[in-house]
Amino acid sequence: MNYLSVEQLTKSLGQRVLFENLQFGLSKGDKAALVASNGKGKTTLLRIIAGKDTPDTGSVVFRKDIRVGYLDQNPEIDAEATVLDYVLQGDLPILKVVRDHISVRNRLHLNSDDAKALDDLSEVISQMDSLHAWDLETQVIRTLSRFRIHDLEQKVGSLSGGQQKRVALCGLMIQDPDLILLDEPTNHLDVEMIGWLEDWLSQGNKTFLVVTHDRYFLNQICTRILELEDKTLYDHPGDYGDYLEGKSARESANQSQAEKDQNLFRRELEWARRMPKARTTKSKSRMDAFSALKERVRNAPQSEALMLSMKMQRLGNMILEFEHTHKSFGDKVILHDFSYTFRKGERTGIAGPNGTGKSTFLNLITEQITQDSGVIKRGETLKIGYYTQNGIQPDDSKRVIEWVQDIAEYVEMEDGSKLTALQLLRRFLFTEDMPYAYIHKLSGGEKRRLALLGLLIQRPNFLILDEPTNDLDLATMSVLEEFLMQFKGVLLIVSHDRYFMSKLTDSLLVFEGEGVITPFNGSYAEFMEVRKQESVEKQNKPAVKQAEPAVVATVVAPTIKGVKLSYKEQRELDELNRKIPEWELEKQTLAEALQAAGSDFAQVQKIAQNIDSLQAQLDAASIRWLELEEKTT
Repeated sequence: MNYLSVEQLTKSLGQRVLFENLQFGLSKGDKAALVASNGKGKTTLLRIIAGKDTPDTGSVVFRKDIRVGYLDQNPEIDAEATVLDYVLQGDLPILKVVRDHISVRNRLHLNSDDAKALDDLSEVISQMDSLHAWDLETQVIRTLSRFRIHDLEQKVGSLSGGQQKRVALCGLMIQDPDLILLDEPTNHLDVEMIGWLEDWLSQGNKTFLVVTHDRYFLNQICTRILELEDKTLYDHPGDYGDYLEGKSARESANQSQAEKDQNLFRRELEWARRMPKARTTKSKSRMDAFSALKERVRNAPQSEALMLSMKMQRLGNMILEFEHTHKSFGDKVILHDFSYTFRKGERTGIAGPNGTGKSTFLNLITEQITQDSGVIKRGETLKIGYYTQNGIQPDDSKRVIEWVQDIAEYVEMEDGSKLTALQLLRRFLFTEDMPYAYIHKLSGGEKRRLALLGLLIQRPNFLILDEPTNDLDLATMSVLEEFLMQFKGVLLIVSHDRYFMSKLTDSLLVFEGEGVITPFNGSYAEFMEVRKQESVEKQNKPAVKQAEPAVVATVVAPTIKGVKLSYKEQRELDELNRKIPEWELEKQTLAEALQAAGSDFAQVQKIAQNIDSLQAQLDAASIRWLELEEKTT
């Protein structure tokens, strides 16, 4: 069943053609990704498909009866809407009735004697029952809780950019459209959240087109890769590995043809120079062919390979050492009696849920904050290069090459050779006229690439990278990985890019929460496998039989193991597991009694108030249950 047809699509920005005459379609069940280098038009193409932008020529046609959902890279929001209103926006009856139910409950909360609200509550409860909307209301709370959004009455405008992106994603998941368009959905998500998103997209026969740089996501979820390159769309069936093989084969064929063109060009150039001025018809035809060949050689794709091995500052035996270090903010413990010694050549990743103190740990290393107690020793030869999530902010008023030359006119390589600023930029994929462009004209990803290069050419021997792959395209990430594979110093990485972490780390510091940091001797891929096995073993343990399991018990557990519960918390969780099913049954009994009450206003009022109170109790209990479960899984 065809869901989407794109016909002869062309789009330009000023004089630059992004793509031309693109033609492809999506059918039901397609799990497709759109990949390309930064600035090649991925987001523009997705926005055109979503109806947020217009093409120069061509058309986008959807199947008439399908619902389309779109997650923008930077979602447009109604700043005054509450979180709950935002995620339940839409015309579906089930969304409307849940909104109405919550609205009526809020009115009664403000005035329990509001007779009109009581009448409305009786009607809306009946609609909730007939549409089976109670589960949706619970799902809304659970979904938001999974994405660390707990205050449902909070104004969306007061949230951070990352929180707004997560709320927008929750709204899309709750509405569950037939065709899903996603632009960088894994940005601002930690590994647990990404895993949960992957599970959701894998369920049923979902159809989606996603723009993402998350290669692990591409390999796990996608079965079709659409590559936008040279203004053309290349369709690769299969996962990310299949795509790389197909791309390599295509580039090899192109390189072979380019070499043939180069050889022919040299011969034709020699002939053209010997050519007498008086041209025959035959020689004129040959000259025209030569001109076409010259244009083809000039436009032949250039290799994007990077071979950078910069000579770094000498690193002594004493590098960095933590001794019984403690750090907390009020009641929140980040490090508790932490001791660790970094050694030469160490390639360490930092793993753990958001909010467990990873960025604080990096700030301690870089002396942006100080520990509460204990000792942090730093070697005399230590030179730290710290790439933060926000990155270095290049001066927008300068040209790209000027900004790089201000840092270093040239850089000495391991083999003793030297590279100029322009050569460095070329090897970091700043091709054609880009080195001479003003920085303010670069895309967000290009600015991050430039900032990363600016840090690397300062030749640190202890390199800290905090989410370095955000907004980088696949080609740039390959460039960065090639450099880091040759880096001889200490490497410390915080990243939600599982592919990147698996390739570059050989040990981990796992932040478990409450000040606990556990060393793991192995790669990130091995760590994920161990935690996955632990999760499977936990799920396979016999569950305590309950008379009527609550809906809450069906929530899928996160894949990253947290800290153990305290005795008090475990007792609380056991009590919730016992109480929630009882309250669910009680709510069902009250709903039946409400129907039977008929026109008995006093009885309706009493039952409605009981249902409202019980539902509020269930909502709070569900959120608390999730908080406790996240610690045990």
